[in-house]
Amino acid sequence: MDNKELEKTIIQALDDNKFGSFGTIEAGNKPKVRYMAVFHDGLNIYLATNRKTHKVEELKDNPNAFLLLGYEQGGGKDVLEIEATVAVTKDEGLRSKVWNKSLEQWFKGPEDPDYVILELSPTRIEYMGKNKEHGVWQGTAAVSGK
Repeated sequence: MDNKELEKTIIQALDDNKFGSFGTIEAGNKPKVRYMAVFHDGLNIYLATNRKTHKVEELKDNPNAFLLLGYEQGGGKDVLEIEATVAVTKDEGLRSKVWNKSLEQWFKGPEDPDYVILELSPTRIEYMGKNKEHGVWQGTAAVSGK
């Protein structure tokens, strides 16, 4: 699988999985993982959250995070392991782009001051397909196998 094909496969797996397990590092260097709704535009990955959550504080101390997608009921059977650095942003354009009705249970609207976006910048994405396909995306280079 070449890099372009791997990117298309990863994007399809992101399309197929609306939720993932998002891991950060708590104080004391302990991992903390929680389920979150996942939004994306290509390989640009976004998570919506409240600015007053522990994960926002944890990311200020350590912007390295991990997102695991796939292999659960209701999602695709492909698996993505995503290593990323994360920026917390209140960018109006991004908040509007990510906003959807499902977020109304937590926020008043895209202008809610507590509504922020976690913007993931993937540094490495490992793809494991349900048919034993495998590939590793790293920036502009990919390593793949079967």
